[in-house]
Amino acid sequence: MKYAMLIYQGAALERRAALPEEERKQVQADYQGITETPGVTPGLPMGLPGNATTVRVEGGKTLTTDGPFVGMKEAVGGWFILEADDLDAAIEVAARHPAARYGGAIEIRPSEVYW
Repeated sequence: MKYAMLIYQGAALERRAALPEEERKQVQADYQGITETPGVTPGLPMGLPGNATTVRVEGGKTLTTDGPFVGMKEAVGGWFILEADDLDAAIEVAARHPAARYGGAIEIRPSEVYW
């Protein structure tokens, strides 16, 4: 099964910046380790939420708003795809992610086709 792994940075970015150099190197090594995990297809890093544009269509009109404005405290900071045997295996990979340990979260979504 393929799982979309959404990375919510939350306070993780600020906490990571305040870490001692040795711990920051370990965080980078952890990111690299996840990228090299069998079944992982890395995604691209995303820009900062403040630079986002939100698009909605209401009554046939396209509306745009500066910013993420999706009603969440933790903005999505990136993503990757994981092919794993089951949800437990996906949880193991998510728990290794630095964002999960430094105040953010990893949301796991099974890949499904809706249309």
